[in-house]
Amino acid sequence: MSNGRPRALVTGASAGIGKSYAEHLARTGHDLVLVARRADRLEALAAELRDTTQAEAEVLAADLGADAGVDMVVGRIDKGDIAFLVNNAGFAARGKVAELDTQALDAMLRVNIIALSRLSASAMRSMTALRRGTIVNLCSGTVFMQMPGNAGYGASKNYVMAFTRHMQAEAQGTGVRVQLLVPGVIATDFHEIAGNALENFPPERVMQPDDLVVASLRALEMNEPVCIPSLPDIRNWDNYVAAEALVAKDASRDKPAPRYHGA
Repeated sequence: MSNGRPRALVTGASAGIGKSYAEHLARTGHDLVLVARRADRLEALAAELRDTTQAEAEVLAADLGADAGVDMVVGRIDKGDIAFLVNNAGFAARGKVAELDTQALDAMLRVNIIALSRLSASAMRSMTALRRGTIVNLCSGTVFMQMPGNAGYGASKNYVMAFTRHMQAEAQGTGVRVQLLVPGVIATDFHEIAGNALENFPPERVMQPDDLVVASLRALEMNEPVCIPSLPDIRNWDNYVAAEALVAKDASRDKPAPRYHGA
């Protein structure tokens, strides 16, 4: 803690969703550790937050696609003063499976899966010891879709969903809150970097990053462990989980189902 304020660490904080989280958390009484590759952008954001919110803002320039960068951030979390972790860093390397750029795929999986897992593990250890803390892991609405060219990215976000839901089960009774945040199309430069463009999406499908972050923080206040900001009825998620349970109960039996028996 510093000045009695909880400290939040936000990855991918230099732009888009991460920057919006940093701004909202600073305004609501948090000091910040800002993580991204671009030190110049982080320094500019840190200066702005110090001026406008009086929050302490620490800059940690780290490449989460490299072991050294992940080690640096894990070491910072291991100090034990992070009360709020936002695992926002990630990107999309798209392409049909037979045509995938394997180097780009490897780089994406390192950020989307390995870095998120290691940061989550570090935060869970320190927060569980203190019996308090919040972790938000960003997923993607594409986990509910199967489409050509999205196997690598979609699978990486399916990992995030499964990993986070297991974390939620393990966090029961520890005092640690774990949120799975499932954005749809958000108005950031994510899509241009992935080789797409916001103009390719109908305007009614594109959400502003501030709206996403407000929904996430409101879901925490409402004790909703899964936040799908544009989903009108959370019972649709409950039905999804119920359908999983129907499959799960028969996923392991001593004999194949009758339809696989010979005539």
